[in-house]
Amino acid sequence: MPSALDVEIGALQGGSADLAQYRGKAVLVVNVASKCGLTPQYAGLERLHERYAERGFTVLGVPCNQFLGQEPGTSEEIAEFCSATYGVTFPMTEKAEVNGEGRHPLYARLVEHADAGGHTGDVRWNFEKFLIGRDGSVLARFSPQTEPEAAEVVAAVEKAVA
Repeated sequence: MPSALDVEIGALQGGSADLAQYRGKAVLVVNVASKCGLTPQYAGLERLHERYAERGFTVLGVPCNQFLGQEPGTSEEIAEFCSATYGVTFPMTEKAEVNGEGRHPLYARLVEHADAGGHTGDVRWNFEKFLIGRDGSVLARFSPQTEPEAAEVVAAVEKAVA
């Protein structure tokens, strides 16, 4: 099966997000939302992105409005919120569905990977995290409640960029 980086997805501000540019890098893909109790995780995601960017790592935010309509904004509103509220500099894709019949092909590949508790399949909530390795394989999956700077996430990122 082709890697998760072989799929096409649009960028938040239009055009292609060009996932192929991340070949050779580690990528933490996170479905994000601006009006969620977990939204403050943006701050930790940005710190993680900044901490490891020079070592070949990026966070990739995927806005999703499937969980209680918690990402209702336009692309411009999402970009402004993330920048102004959390200083987000990591790349963001267009809004995408992560579950159901309209599940984006990126997530069709990601959800096959189990987290530490053995969960596979549907994304459970906003801010579920998937770590993709330099070769495009899914290395780890973390629950929405796992903070971006939790020891297990940092350890997995460290290993992926080593």
